[in-house]
Amino acid sequence: MGRFVTRKAAIGKILAAAAAGALALTLVTACGNDQPKAPTFVNNNQAAAPSASPTAPPVPFEFAVTPADKKKNLPVSTEIGTSVKGGEITSVALTDKAGKAVKGTLREDKSSWVPSAPLKYDTDYTATVVATSAAGQAETKKVSFSTRGKSGNDIGSGMYLFNGKTYGVAMPVVMEFSPGIPKRDRAAVQRRLFVQTDPPQPGVWHWVSSGTQAYYRGPDYWQAGTKITVRAALEGIPLSNGRFGDQDRRATAKIGDKFVMKVENKTKKMQVFKNDKLVKTFPVSLGKPSTPSSSGTLIVMDKQEHTVFDTFAELGPEEGYRTDIDFAQRLTWGGEFIHSAPWSVGDQGVRNVSHGCVNLAPQNASWLFGQTKVGDPITIKGTERKLEPGNGWTAWNLSWADFVKGSALPVPDSLKSPGSTGNATPTPTPTD
Repeated sequence: MGRFVTRKAAIGKILAAAAAGALALTLVTACGNDQPKAPTFVNNNQAAAPSASPTAPPVPFEFAVTPADKKKNLPVSTEIGTSVKGGEITSVALTDKAGKAVKGTLREDKSSWVPSAPLKYDTDYTATVVATSAAGQAETKKVSFSTRGKSGNDIGSGMYLFNGKTYGVAMPVVMEFSPGIPKRDRAAVQRRLFVQTDPPQPGVWHWVSSGTQAYYRGPDYWQAGTKITVRAALEGIPLSNGRFGDQDRRATAKIGDKFVMKVENKTKKMQVFKNDKLVKTFPVSLGKPSTPSSSGTLIVMDKQEHTVFDTFAELGPEEGYRTDIDFAQRLTWGGEFIHSAPWSVGDQGVRNVSHGCVNLAPQNASWLFGQTKVGDPITIKGTERKLEPGNGWTAWNLSWADFVKGSALPVPDSLKSPGSTGNATPTPTPTD
């Protein structure tokens, strides 16, 4: 049983449920990263003195700050840019017109200082930046600027990682945008997507071609017990299509035990692994040839113990159906699920009869539902259809080499190879 739910409806329901404090869907339409000494010149009539390499000339101390002084109508996403040669940034302070301090953190590469929250609209600010030369000389620069008013022409955005939740090891950080982010804006947006992992693990952002989604993951699944802290600092960021970022989003979540499912169409069986140990094998029925299941690595996106699959709007009155479903676990936006299917028990392990879903016997579906988490991966092999990019959280359906190609920012060589232990992002950034 099962066929496709509309993407728009599913997104709306997931985000609406998240705003209420839970990730859930309602009615669905179903399956389907020593200075060298100066040289000694020798007189041929004297004993030769030891030779040494030339000393490199000192780097001149240069120090600049942005924005320009008295700049007006800046976005509330404004950062204090810092550029120093022959020295380093010592401190950055930002205050509003009333003298109230604004909290913030320097990016790790010290290219700018990022406020910990969006600045206020229609507000005057003064930034005081101190840099110290290599010789110990301190220099202070002050700039004042003002922010623009709120436009009301915002993008819609969502983040599929919620505070305090526990997820599976394949859970990417997923950003959703409506409309999609134009290509020329993606680097600027990506620089405002901040991720930290504890223990540290590398990761990179990848954009789907439409710009409607961006995923963050590493070369390998997250380590069990990892804490992920995310800030999508998008409020007020200006885009080339005349829109602005809608809001800052934050979440700190945990990664639970490693739980992996593998399905082979050839055998019509599901193998279930917990912490790399095989714990269960179940017979399954997949999508029949006319409505095949998608082959690839999919991720559990949502779970509902009881729901209704209603496909009349999608398939019409002749082929559509409305069916009560138990233990439903969404895998794609198009409507493929793992779920209980008592009507196909005789077919499970033998033949494929579903509309694209992974059918299980009720007792097996119930056990599996009690074990899985959103973010757990399932790999399906050998069906007539490949998983389409963006049809669900398809971050793990790409090799690492292909995944890093989707970054809008340059990816260091240290992050391009599997098993990388490089920094968490191409330009590590603060989440405070």
